[in-house]
Amino acid sequence: MHWLVWIIVALAFIEGGWFAFDGGHALVTGDYVTPGKGQFAGQLGPWSKLVSAVGIEPRSTLMKSIHLTLGIAWLIVIVCFIFKLPWSWAAMLSCAIAGLWYLPFGTLLSIIQIILLSLPAVRTVR
Repeated sequence: MHWLVWIIVALAFIEGGWFAFDGGHALVTGDYVTPGKGQFAGQLGPWSKLVSAVGIEPRSTLMKSIHLTLGIAWLIVIVCFIFKLPWSWAAMLSCAIAGLWYLPFGTLLSIIQIILLSLPAVRTVR
């Protein structure tokens, strides 16, 4: 497998794993992982303003479920991508696009994944 594929897998695992963990944590404990001290204690990241702007309450059960669902889906897609299932490239790209809203962390990781997935070296090894 091409080394760029492993970079994509690692970035997807970081992002998808975080979505699954933080969404699951929020559903179980009632809130996301937030800073405990300092200027930003208890605050959500910039993504919360974005989802609020489209009418979703960031701390709602719906948003927590979106986090968890996207995370689990992404982790499943990673396994399928590693095993080169025919539809997995498109699914990986879809997950990366779906993670763009998670400012700034997810946005950066998703952009890198989208760029790498678009490279001929990755597309031709599929």
